[in-house]
Amino acid sequence: MAIIACAFCGCGSRSGNVVVVVPPAAETAQPTVKTLPFDADSAYRLIERQLDFGYRVPGTPSHDRCGDWLAAELASRGADTVLVQRGEVTAWNGDRLPIANIMGRWNPDAEKRVLLLAHWDSRPWADRESDAAKRDKPIPGANDGGSGVAVLLELARGLSDSGLDKGVDILFVDAEDYGTPEHASVWSEDSEDTWCLGTQYWLKNLPEFNGRVYKPDYAILLDMVGGYDAKFHREYFSGRLAPKIVDKVWSAAAQAGHGNRFVNDAGSPVTDDHVYLLKAGIPAVNIIECANSETGTFNPTWHTHADGIGAIDRETLKAVGETVARVLSQD
Repeated sequence: MAIIACAFCGCGSRSGNVVVVVPPAAETAQPTVKTLPFDADSAYRLIERQLDFGYRVPGTPSHDRCGDWLAAELASRGADTVLVQRGEVTAWNGDRLPIANIMGRWNPDAEKRVLLLAHWDSRPWADRESDAAKRDKPIPGANDGGSGVAVLLELARGLSDSGLDKGVDILFVDAEDYGTPEHASVWSEDSEDTWCLGTQYWLKNLPEFNGRVYKPDYAILLDMVGGYDAKFHREYFSGRLAPKIVDKVWSAAAQAGHGNRFVNDAGSPVTDDHVYLLKAGIPAVNIIECANSETGTFNPTWHTHADGIGAIDRETLKAVGETVARVLSQD
């Protein structure tokens, strides 16, 4: 993902003195909706498991092994359907990247659907590394990639017996972090579209279910949701184009006791997977840490070799996981 300039291409009745009293309806059995359980320690271990595979750079064996594991994890956590969308995309430098977008679906017959997504690949270059000699080496991607995936996998554990009447889809998108390095000689304003390649591919090749092209009611993107003392501002594009969903998420955070993490102020515009969902007409919110909401500065470990398990704060994982769980239970 990248910070960009503020531009976007592309939630009884009374009448006068007469009170109308409506008699109570006959009692009917209602399904019990439970707030999804969330264990931050479990999410932390899921980040460690991703790191165990090695760098999740498209086109590498470690990337493929992690992708197979993710699909199996979705199935083991009760997904009714698991789809693996395979394709090929072209990176900014001409690399042809084999990608896999991995989707698990719960309650597939429900018309109302919520999409939860995170990117599962890791950055091939540490272009923010202070030591120039190390910039061409891939990063671990514990926070940038691993944290969002871990939170969603942990939430998936409770979906099958949650009693939710909506459908929930979890999508792990690929090749988000293969975007043009800032120091590359070919960098330009057009380089924004070199990010989020997996999501762009997915939107051009949307799956069909029951004869209808997939389109959720709204989407929540998680990106860099595990940093120490992280604060989440209302990302600019989300707030401008999906304000009702942003209100829903930030209100749920306050109700869950995490208002100190989810700051109710506008944040910077960020090029991330949600931008392409918004362009496609899908209301989407990006929960992403910006260490400085005015300058758009990301966590100090961003795109450096410091983005390992030592960069992860269980309390941040808890705040994000419990917030999303509450959003799902309230719809």
